[in-house]
Order: sequence, then C-alpha cells, then structure tokens
Amino acid sequence: MSEAPARHLNLAGASNFRDLGGYRTQDGRTVRWRQIFRSNHLAHLTEQDVAVVRALGIKSAFDFRGVAERAEALCGMSDVTVHSLPVEPTVVAALRAIAATRDLSKDDAVEVMRDSYRGYVRDNTERYRTLFAHLLEDRAPLVIHCTAGKDRTGFACALILHALGVPTEVIAEDYMLTNQFYKRDPAHSTDLPDEVKQVLGTVQAAFLNAAFEAIDAEYGSLDRYFRDGLGLGPAERKAFEGRYLQA
Repeated sequence: MSEAPARHLNLAGASNFRDLGGYRTQDGRTVRWRQIFRSNHLAHLTEQDVAVVRALGIKSAFDFRGVAERAEALCGMSDVTVHSLPVEPTVVAALRAIAATRDLSKDDAVEVMRDSYRGYVRDNTERYRTLFAHLLEDRAPLVIHCTAGKDRTGFACALILHALGVPTEVIAEDYMLTNQFYKRDPAHSTDLPDEVKQVLGTVQAAFLNAAFEAIDAEYGSLDRYFRDGLGLGPAERKAFEGRYLQA
C-alpha cells in the first residue's frame, strides 16, 4: 500500500495549510486526498509556497473573510480564481463593547467566540450554501480559507466532512489540529488582555459545538440543515459523495 500524502503542508507564508483527505467514512469509504485544502489567508505566500500550491493543482480559493479583511490582504496568486463568501468578523468588536463597561475575562472570550459560531448558522448560512454549490461543480483541487483559517473555515470544513459521512469524533479531531498548526500573526495583536487573545488564537470544542447546537435549534437536525439550509438534498448528497469519496 502506498504511503498517504502529508496532511499538513509547512508553508513559510501561510499556516494551518492542510488536506481534508484520507478520513474514513462511516460506510467504509475514504475522503479523496488532494482535492480540498484549508488554510489561513494566502496574501503572504513566498515564491516557494506558490510553487508548492501550484504543484497541488489548486485552481480555486473560497474566501470567507469580510470585505475589509480581504481588501487588506489580497491573494498572492493571480492564477487562482478567488470566490469571495464574506462572513464579517464580529468577535473583536463584541469584546471591545464589553470592555467599555467592565474588565474582560477569559470566559467572556469563550462566550463571544461561541456566539460568533452561532452566527455562522443564524446569519451566514447563505454563504455556506454557496460554498457547497461551488463544491458540487468541477473546481477541485481547491482551498478554503478566511483570515486565520480556523473558525469560519473550521466550521465549513466540519460541514464538509459531516456531509461526506466522516464520524463526528474524527471531525472533532481534525478541527482541533488547528491548535497544532496555526501560527498567530503578531501583526494582528490587539489591545485586548493576553488571556483573551490566547482564547482568540486557538480553537475549542465548545466553539464548534455552539454552531451545531444552533443548527439543532434552528433546523431541528443536521440532515434538515443540509437539505433546507445548504441545498443538499439526497441527490446532491449523493453527487457530493461521488465527487469527493473513493471506495
């Protein structure tokens, strides 16, 4: 049996760049390698990084950054088609609003992060629906990213793996790999307390759980969210599996 490709690609100008392939599904199939990648933003790729990304055959990027975020750091590869799916950031503004009335705590940061994940469902499902419509087209290999590549992107990747039938515990493990591979950009340090910034620079199971709790509250079940929220009925789910799974 041939050795599996590397999941994480150690790029100098991007962090947390990794492959969603190789995971086994509940029915015994495997997510195809070298089709869907995730990363932080692609504005600081070195020449060597660009060569690596080109060798992967990536031709599309799906960018969840807000409008201002994207304008400040455009994709560094002119030969990659960027699809903007803006999910505007809310976390820092929410924390500063709290800080205007009292001292911030680590618990405040956790709850604001959880609420931002709820907002992916309540306020931004249309963006994720658009992503899945693109994923059903012939655009792979592709990369999904936001600014840090951990929250908006992390939720998107969890949805993709769920749609493909990967077990929940494996999806949780993949999500938490961000804490191993993400490198916080010191240029994005804020006036927030260190313990708050520490929360913002990581992922926690509680964050992702908040999004799926919101799905249950708003739609009743994940299957109904796929159908009614993301436009993945039975035929679309079958086509999605056919594109991204192998026996």
